[in-house]
Amino acid sequence: MGQDQTKQQIEKGLHLYQSNQTEKALQVWMRVLEKSADPAGRFRVLGCLITAHAEMGRYKDMLKFAVVQIDTARELEDPDYLTESYLNLARSNEKLCEFQKTISYCKTCLNMQGTTVSLQLNGQVSLSMGNAFLGLSIFQKALECFEKALRYAHNNDDKMLECRVCCSLGNFYAQIKDYEKALFFPCKAAELVNDYGKGWSLKYRAMSQYHMAVAYRKLGRLADAMDCCEESMKIALQHGDRPLQALCLLCFADIHRSRKDVQTAFPRYDSSMSIMTEIGNRLGLVQVLLGVTKCWMIQKELDKALESIEKAQELAEGLGNKLGLLKLHCLCERIYRTKGQQRELRDHVVKFHECVEEMELYCGMCGESIGEKNNQLQALPCSHFFHLKCLQTNGTRGCPNCRRLSVKPGYV
Repeated sequence: MGQDQTKQQIEKGLHLYQSNQTEKALQVWMRVLEKSADPAGRFRVLGCLITAHAEMGRYKDMLKFAVVQIDTARELEDPDYLTESYLNLARSNEKLCEFQKTISYCKTCLNMQGTTVSLQLNGQVSLSMGNAFLGLSIFQKALECFEKALRYAHNNDDKMLECRVCCSLGNFYAQIKDYEKALFFPCKAAELVNDYGKGWSLKYRAMSQYHMAVAYRKLGRLADAMDCCEESMKIALQHGDRPLQALCLLCFADIHRSRKDVQTAFPRYDSSMSIMTEIGNRLGLVQVLLGVTKCWMIQKELDKALESIEKAQELAEGLGNKLGLLKLHCLCERIYRTKGQQRELRDHVVKFHECVEEMELYCGMCGESIGEKNNQLQALPCSHFFHLKCLQTNGTRGCPNCRRLSVKPGYV
């Protein structure tokens, strides 16, 4: 298959894919991969296969094609191709919750400076790296990466990237419980979709609606949460987007749990868990198990709650997700307090505070913890964040956290 024929077949696949005929598109692209003698064409078709498998939640296949693409990029001996293939490798690992590998591949991309493509892709690299740091609960570095990605999006007038970064920032602020910002950023993403997204994939609309649903639920606006989640789920079902379906089912379950309707919540958690297991979203499984634990606690089935916690703890430790572990210690503390088991209670209180210290989840001004309840937060240019009211009351001539970190112990 020559260069022109390769190009035609790739376009045919893209047309089928955009018409929602995914399996037919995959068949066309796989034929190109088998028959084409054009390395640049093979590189491009591998990019199409990586994107399609990512959207379907077939992350192991996505990783397999990303590895083949790296080999093709080396064959082409072009740094632009190599940068793009390393980004795809980073994204594949991000989806499989291999966060340390993601960060390592992102750093490789950023070190390959000077190429035209690398300058255009730096925003996407920063976004992927930010998502990985967030998965590891390293909040300051995550925020730093998201703000870099946002700067690249603004400088390149890349509205699609801006939309994706806004969704990640919504997720970031939902985790540290500044629910006003957790809603603001996905609303901004939805505005970008309305203003610029006529020719975009509907996944951008679905993504912004899902993150709005999460924020609305946290704010107790359950009817709004349900509306947004239903819209997101509708698009996810139309497009066979399994990862988003799993997240929407989790959100539906959380909404029903917030209404104390545990019997309706449980089947939604089960369905979400089934898809999360199928696609390999271990971080999603931790979230599902946290919700299931809270349902058992509502029903005062404390031993069943502890069983769910044990499964979630194993996953969270394997991922290095410190915030998940903190939440689990918090739930254990409540359970053992109810059971009157003082030794276990003390053990989890100590571990809870160790997690808070490790993640620096406290305000450097008032010393109170961050992420315990809904609070307005403000980040300084160094990406350390504080209670907004503390900054307004005390002002700052620099970051107190950075000052503490720069003080070296003296010699005696």
